[in-house]
Amino acid sequence: MREYIATLAGRLVGNHRATIDTIEPFEPAVSPRRPIDLTDDGAVTEVLDLAIKVGAVLLDSGTGAIDTQTQVRFVASMYGVENCEVDVTYNTIWVSARRGASMPPVTAMRTVHYRSLDFTRLAAVDRLVRKIRSRAIDPGEAHEVIDSIIAAPHPYRRWIATLAWSSMAASLSVLLGGGWLVAVVAFITTAVIDRTNRLLNKIGTPLFFQQVTGGFIAVIPAALVFQYQDTLGVDIAPSQVIAAGVIVLLSGLSLVGSVQDAITGAPITGAARFFELMIMTGGIISGVGIAIRALEGTGIYLPTITTSTSFDLATTPTRVVAGGLAAAAFALASYAERRALSTAFFGGALGAAVVAAAEHFSIGSVISAGFAAALVGLVGGLLARRAVTPPLVVAVAGITPLLPGLAIYRGLYGILGDQTVDGFTALAAAVGTGVSLAAGVTLGEFIARTLRRPRIPTKPTRVLLTARSAIRPGRLTEEPEPDPDAATEPMHQIQARPGMTERQN
Repeated sequence: MREYIATLAGRLVGNHRATIDTIEPFEPAVSPRRPIDLTDDGAVTEVLDLAIKVGAVLLDSGTGAIDTQTQVRFVASMYGVENCEVDVTYNTIWVSARRGASMPPVTAMRTVHYRSLDFTRLAAVDRLVRKIRSRAIDPGEAHEVIDSIIAAPHPYRRWIATLAWSSMAASLSVLLGGGWLVAVVAFITTAVIDRTNRLLNKIGTPLFFQQVTGGFIAVIPAALVFQYQDTLGVDIAPSQVIAAGVIVLLSGLSLVGSVQDAITGAPITGAARFFELMIMTGGIISGVGIAIRALEGTGIYLPTITTSTSFDLATTPTRVVAGGLAAAAFALASYAERRALSTAFFGGALGAAVVAAAEHFSIGSVISAGFAAALVGLVGGLLARRAVTPPLVVAVAGITPLLPGLAIYRGLYGILGDQTVDGFTALAAAVGTGVSLAAGVTLGEFIARTLRRPRIPTKPTRVLLTARSAIRPGRLTEEPEPDPDAATEPMHQIQARPGMTERQN
């Protein structure tokens, strides 16, 4: 019975790890080929340039600075450039390879100018690093692959992303307690926001003003339907539509990465990311506030919202399903691979179930959000191995339905409605909830990463066996684990189609 349970758990968890899970701290890399000549400046530069290209994609996708730094150092060490210093900041990656006291170091630098969400690109880079680890492909061939990943277009058409964002808003409105009418209004509103910001992005509008525009548009349709609901014969809660739109706008920001950097030892990068997050959130709040004041000038007043939103047990299954659908829709809107959608759905449903249960026991929004995020990070990190998907995809998608959009709107409405204390209390609760979500995901990912941490499955050369057998003899004499992804396809046929030039807003 014990063996059966262990086998079942192994099948659930899976044997495919993200490459960041295969890197043990303070462990020297084992290269299956002869390292490059460190006296050749061109060869060392080629390796460093490859490593920072990989790091740029990771940093752009929201990966933490420490994880990005570890991956960059790992890629360089796989080709024999082991003694190198890596510095990752908010939008810059520096790598310097030291070659002894008699030779000058080789330094490479890359700036990440883009900020986009393309999880297919992230998964493609993960597969590339796995192939480098297991097969030690030539640096020139690896350069061709990473260049194709960077230059390729998104895997889905743009209208599919718009449909996904709209579906996400509709699911979020149901998660917040809305009915079919609220879902329809949220769907249409988000479609308008996405297409409008798409046009603004084409003409180079800064992201802050795109957030202001999105926050403004999120209020207008809900307010108009509410104003004429008696004439239309419907009943609608505008706060649910507005909150869904706010969450959609928040979902593209690097909440997890900013808090993760602050926790894991990169405070400068974490502070920069968190400041950007606050500025972009301020843009949303500004847009919502401008819309509310403009509507009041025309005689349209939104209803007062309560300090809390409660749901009975009968609505819990619907909320859980809505949370899963919202997470899956976010993953699709972020161009995740199809096999990652089901894992994202499970993560979102799990988080919504935990928060719904916590509400019935009056645990508190901040604590329940942190606990739910920790479970999402843990279970999502394990299931991501089965889907051969970077854990970041599941983590970000899983906590998206839990973002405090309703608390932000409640706080802003209270401040504008001369309820200053209640308003600032709600905004403080929203900040606490966001930090709790990011910290919980970081803890869950850390636990998932330490469970069954695998050794690097590479086969060392005879030279490296002789040189390193004195360090850890048992490690290098064992037969390495086979990597099922290592021989599935030639490197020039790798499926890597995401683009790098388009921001998702």
